[in-house]
Amino acid sequence: MIKSQKMKKPALVILAAGLGSRYGGLKQLEAIGPGGETIIDYSVYDAMQAGYGRVVFVIKKEMEEAFRDRLLSRFEHRVETACAFQDLSDLPPGFTLPEGREKPWGTTHAVLAAEGLVDEPFSVINADDFYGSDAYRQMAAFLNTGANPPNGGNSHAMVGYRLANTLSEHGTVSRGVCETDEAGSLITVVEHTKISRENGSIISHAAQPPVELKDNDLVSMNFWGFTPDLFPLLQDEFISFLQKNSGELTAECYLPVVVNRLIRQKKVSVKVLDSTADWFGITYNQDRDAARENMLRKIRSGEYPRDLWA
Repeated sequence: MIKSQKMKKPALVILAAGLGSRYGGLKQLEAIGPGGETIIDYSVYDAMQAGYGRVVFVIKKEMEEAFRDRLLSRFEHRVETACAFQDLSDLPPGFTLPEGREKPWGTTHAVLAAEGLVDEPFSVINADDFYGSDAYRQMAAFLNTGANPPNGGNSHAMVGYRLANTLSEHGTVSRGVCETDEAGSLITVVEHTKISRENGSIISHAAQPPVELKDNDLVSMNFWGFTPDLFPLLQDEFISFLQKNSGELTAECYLPVVVNRLIRQKKVSVKVLDSTADWFGITYNQDRDAARENMLRKIRSGEYPRDLWA
């Protein structure tokens, strides 16, 4: 009789190599909790509570010392961690770094940087976004039971947030509104820019005339769940991107764009997990105080302990 192998716990891949140019520093290490906790602290905490087994950080090599000293030491005895390095010159055979290129190649390239460290179902998130515990619970349940189902169906997933829970009080935002089929599988993500609430309605000024969106529209905030068989597809898409854009100094290969294309080509299917959690992030300096107040409210309500790692 063949013994069944114990399924590995899913891994969490945190994309933290961004330059933080709009913010003006390493926003990944900005404290938002009363004990100096960062958004990453709360992401790792939520992932551990949901049953994730490892955390892989995608960073730049020059960030490693600060990351290990100021952040990774907190997780040393709590969860397995590893660092993958996104390097501009880490390109497929036949490609070389264009002279003058300084901007990262984008989130698809960042995920590919973690390929050698991930052989289990995994999630991908942004380091500077707070996604809420509900998102991790739903995604962990999917990766443990829904990924690679024996009868076919969805092998990948994305957390969808209600648009009203992702708006900013500081100005307009851009969001990808999800279109799904009757089974809840992603058909496409339509980008809307310059979104704000006006006179009680949510309006997108991406086109003229402006478009009214709904509070409950599901939007993508880049919380994905994948199986390792996605890596070869991402590599093919990145090679195709380089063939068209290798001479461009600022073009980026964005993960949502690639996933959209793979869906259209019927190479992948993506289940949209409907989360009612509040999302918030740090893009500009003025977002920091709002993030701190959001966390204090959650601590007062008992959702998180005041001393996260006590």
